[in-house]
Amino acid sequence: MHNLIKKISVVFIVTLLLLGLPLISGYIADALFVEAIDPDGAFLWISIHHIAQMLMFIILILLIKKVKPEINFGFNFNEKKKGFKYVGFFTIGFLIYTAVGFGMTLISDSFVPYANDLNARNIFGYLGFQLLLSGPSEEILFRAFGITILGLVFKKRIFKDKLSVSNLIAAVIFGLAHVGIYFAPFELRYNLFQLIYAFALGLIYGDCYEKTGSVIYPMVIHSISNVIAVGVTMLLS
Repeated sequence: MHNLIKKISVVFIVTLLLLGLPLISGYIADALFVEAIDPDGAFLWISIHHIAQMLMFIILILLIKKVKPEINFGFNFNEKKKGFKYVGFFTIGFLIYTAVGFGMTLISDSFVPYANDLNARNIFGYLGFQLLLSGPSEEILFRAFGITILGLVFKKRIFKDKLSVSNLIAAVIFGLAHVGIYFAPFELRYNLFQLIYAFALGLIYGDCYEKTGSVIYPMVIHSISNVIAVGVTMLLS
């Protein structure tokens, strides 16, 4: 019973941090956003948001390391051969998925074009965010912090030892992080496909993290997937 309460408490605290601190980052981004730099709101707000949440979790990780220095959060280049192999296979697989997925949206006339004007500032700003910030920021949150802390209490693996429970829970939280939460009035906005898409990719990023013991490679494949998806969307818009 004590073990169950401990597990529930850890899931609650991790979920609260992973969903709560990014909300605080949103208020920081609101305060620091400069419209003159990004008139369309295409990249600056989300860049500030991701920098803020990343810094918060880096500080949190450093504080945990002070108390528990033996905990490994994956900030290393271990398993280089395995890591680069994972990056290569993922990139090829994601390119195939992208070609098929976008082909189907074009055939079914369901393609959703890029929302902002396709000028140089928006293109380079948003692609720059996807390349340099989206992967590093989100992987520090959901893999380096999320899976690592969850893994302290969830040791079990399922589906014939192919999936860890900690990765599964982190992927669920990662999917929930793509739900828009609004106040005054309170409202939840989400796209079901995006939630499933984020959950599935979260499982892959987590698998990469666990197999390599490094958060660097999940950062790379996360950024690659975002740049490919956004880049193709811009090209077709």
